Amino acid sequence: MASNPPSNCCFTGFKHEGTATGEMISIGNISTYIARPKGDDTPQKAVLILSDVFGIFTNSQLIADDFAANGYLAVLPDLFAGDKMDISDFEAGRINIPEWLSRNGPDAIDPRVESVLRYLRESLSVKKIACAGYCFGGKYLARFLKQGKIDIGYTAHPSFITDEELAAIENPLSISAAETDQIFTRELRHKSEEILSETGQHYQLNLFSGVEHGFAIRSDLTKPKNKFGKEQAFLQAIAWFNFELSVYA
Repeated sequence: MASNPPSNCCFTGFKHEGTATGEMISIGNISTYIARPKGDDTPQKAVLILSDVFGIFTNSQLIADDFAANGYLAVLPDLFAGDKMDISDFEAGRINIPEWLSRNGPDAIDPRVESVLRYLRESLSVKKIACAGYCFGGKYLARFLKQGKIDIGYTAHPSFITDEELAAIENPLSISAAETDQIFTRELRHKSEEILSETGQHYQLNLFSGVEHGFAIRSDLTKPKNKFGKEQAFLQAIAWFNFELSVYA
């Protein structure tokens, strides 16, 4: 497996401060947070944000707002149909991780991702779709990084990606990895590099020292290394999307 299944580190973290400025809409029956770039009523490029297990909450909404501020239509769907995790519930021991994962596998998630992609292509006429997959969402980025689906991919500390899913990608992929990560370990990073080199796709893998799994979306930002890592991981995603769009537009 290119990255291990979710573990306790995937279900913990810190809520970030800020006020989301986007809006909630429905795409079919999928509740979706959307942030629009200022001054662009018909954006031609979008970022689909595939979330970690906490789904739509302040941290992921603020990231969507940041993508919009950089000129992208940012779309953050509720992958879990209301069955998202809550940090406080996990800390209180109210979450049965295996049971939750059994309800939220590819049979449930794939159709929701497919519906949002179809909406972007057909209803909004978006020409290029980038995708940022965080932790849990990294698996579904890999599954949909195909011609006619997701054009450009970025993932931070991915979980649950199989060797076969990674080997089957058809478009460029960038990865932000944490030095301390029991899900995307050093051995699995190196194995992923080997798989990516065999795909023939343009790829990038940046390693951030001093941070742990989840640093790009839910780390404790009072710690300078975490704050630096989160900000630089986001800049990595933006630089990757901008470059790939300029080359392959």
